[in-house]
Amino acid sequence: MNMSACLAGAFLALAALPATAHDFWLQPAPYWTAPSMPVALTLQVGHGPYRQRSPIPARRIARFQAMAPDGSVTDLRARLHLGASSDADTALAMPGTHVLALETDNRALTSLPALRFNDYLRAEGLTPALDERERTHRTDRDGAERYSRHAKALVQVGPSASTAASTVTRPLGMALEIVPERNPYALPHADALPVRVLYRGQALPGALVKLTRLEHDEVPVETHRTDAAGRATFTVPAQGSWLLNVIWTRPLPADDDVDFETDFASLAFGYPAPP
Repeated sequence: MNMSACLAGAFLALAALPATAHDFWLQPAPYWTAPSMPVALTLQVGHGPYRQRSPIPARRIARFQAMAPDGSVTDLRARLHLGASSDADTALAMPGTHVLALETDNRALTSLPALRFNDYLRAEGLTPALDERERTHRTDRDGAERYSRHAKALVQVGPSASTAASTVTRPLGMALEIVPERNPYALPHADALPVRVLYRGQALPGALVKLTRLEHDEVPVETHRTDAAGRATFTVPAQGSWLLNVIWTRPLPADDDVDFETDFASLAFGYPAPP
């Protein structure tokens, strides 16, 4: 089978998926652990009835790291074993909140029929892409994009989290990134969690950020557009498992194979069950 046929098959397969099944995150089990205890990790995609383990191949994972509370970085790519009972594992020794970061390359392609592509852009708040399709009179044409994933997860080692600025509140240099301005694990019960969204290192205004409780992930529990400084604030109860996610896209030149380059970013965190 030639490359064109392969791509066409891939586009058709992806077009059959629901346009809203784009959530992707790194899920530790558990989110809170004792020093040096094993932590299993899975890569999750979709939500509600479409949620599943991600089928992404290892060759597409460009970055997989753990950032310790003191800022030291450990490369975790050797800990990947995709398709096993878990997709990866690690053991974190230093007490405090660790940030796990996973990024893919941008070689994934997807295409949707015109109506479904427009619906997807509206559902994810991708107003610039809709405006571009209207400006170029392409709203009645199929839409194609190239995309990459940028996932972070917070793992608490030990019983208490620091309220001081730390690795948790610092950007990691992702193309699209959700940066909490407070450590979620140090918040009082159901307190405000402010976050910043950065796109290529700059504050991103107008992005639609969604907060979903992963135990009931059919629909988000809270959504906000980022303000002019790229900020949004959520109220997060200190129980259960949570996902923040955001999507952004930019138009590509007319001679490119696809119309847009899209980035998906997520931040996952969770709390231990009450005794």
